[in-house]
Amino acid sequence: MTEQPATPAPITYALAGVDIEAGDKAVELMKDSVRRATRPEVLGGLGGFAGMFDASALARMTRPVLATSTDGVGTKVAIAQALDRHDTIGFDLVGMVVDDIVVCGAEPLFMTDYIACGRVVPERIAAIVGGIAAACAAAGVALVGGETAEHPGLLGPDDYDVAGAATGVVEYDSILQPALVQPGDVVLGLASSGLHSNGYSLVRRVVSAAGWSLDRDVAELGQTLGDALLTPTRVYAADLLSLLRAEPGAVHALSHITGGGLAANVARVLPPGVHARLDRSTWTRPAIFDLVGSLGRVPEADLERTLNIGVGFAAVVAPDRVDGALAHLGDRGIPAWVMGEIFAAGSAPVEDGVEVVRGAKGVDGGSVQVVGTHP
Repeated sequence: MTEQPATPAPITYALAGVDIEAGDKAVELMKDSVRRATRPEVLGGLGGFAGMFDASALARMTRPVLATSTDGVGTKVAIAQALDRHDTIGFDLVGMVVDDIVVCGAEPLFMTDYIACGRVVPERIAAIVGGIAAACAAAGVALVGGETAEHPGLLGPDDYDVAGAATGVVEYDSILQPALVQPGDVVLGLASSGLHSNGYSLVRRVVSAAGWSLDRDVAELGQTLGDALLTPTRVYAADLLSLLRAEPGAVHALSHITGGGLAANVARVLPPGVHARLDRSTWTRPAIFDLVGSLGRVPEADLERTLNIGVGFAAVVAPDRVDGALAHLGDRGIPAWVMGEIFAAGSAPVEDGVEVVRGAKGVDGGSVQVVGTHP
């Protein structure tokens, strides 16, 4: 008698690695935090196929221009995963997205997020989204939707990545653009909270090569290494929008200091024909940057091209409006200082042997030279 093949066991979605019930539980856990990240213009609630935002206010604008940005957090998520702390990574995501929108003078209105993971752990997903929602609330941005996707076999069970996109609006006549920058303008530095969300591939390589653990207490940091590396990105959107409204016409350009470092990102917002001279002696570089540099023997030029070295934003301001801008930022808890000046390219004092950065990211902009040494 011929032996019959065994009947294969039924294959369910759960057996394939996707847990719909866990996803539903994650949504339930995040509901309260998402409700707090809203604006009056938001229509509908959590769980719809699309987030809706009442844009009728735009009709009252003369010439509304939409601005959009998308980004992620990069390999900083590996630090969050290693420490099993996921409630701060949302500030990194929101800062990377909405603060790019503010650079052109636009007000970020709403944001959506995307989380890809190997396995949905409801409490972990809720912590991530809770951080995103808290950062959106601080920035005055509505979190109108998102997606959590389980990718078993593609990502490890405890692996995840996050991304987001936001939309904002600005009056055409209020757009910050390079043409506004003039010789004589002053460059302000706005302090970062630490490493923010760029350069973590370098940082993680340095830490690994040194054999340091994330729970190592580091005296010069006043905390563990892991705590320092996981310090959330400072979100500037609400503070910079407040400055633009309180001091109309004072700010000629803004630059978000992210990948590429200080000089390259300032160069992106300058017009051809001008030169920015930025002086390191005007600020003390936070200890985390010196630690990364010394621990990994990272060349100084490479360190400055990769990390923000203590400056999260730069603002180019009219010379007669500097005091007002500094006072306003200080009142909002943003440490800021005069970092440099704008010159006509032909009359700029340029130091020999010091790199001059001209344009960046495909932008044919002005030039920047960072001189001096940190105190």
